[in-house]
Amino acid sequence: MTKQEVNFDYILRSNLERVFNERDDDKRRTAIDDLFVEQPVMYEPTNIVKGREAISRVAGDLLKQFGPAFRFVPEGAAVGHHGLAHLSWHAGPEGGAVTVTGADVAIFDDGKISQLWVLLNVR
Repeated sequence: MTKQEVNFDYILRSNLERVFNERDDDKRRTAIDDLFVEQPVMYEPTNIVKGREAISRVAGDLLKQFGPAFRFVPEGAAVGHHGLAHLSWHAGPEGGAVTVTGADVAIFDDGKISQLWVLLNVR
């Protein structure tokens, strides 16, 4: 798959829904296998997370920390080209007030996320 053929919107939205909103560990691991290269790196504001298992653990811990109604919701469509894409999002309890906004910026390799930066907006 060439970089021009990557459906950035589908992959980054799937990352929010199938990884960072997924509470079932097995389903989340399957999604990560589908969406990420074998040795991905995720850059958070205060942490660098290496590997699929570590990314799954971070996502699961985040959901446990914020409770059963917490969800990430994409804002608009992902924008990207030449293997780099960006998707804005907001998060908070479903049906409640937004508690955080941010964006995911990803570098793709062979149609999968190889590097993911989680950018948080300061409120």
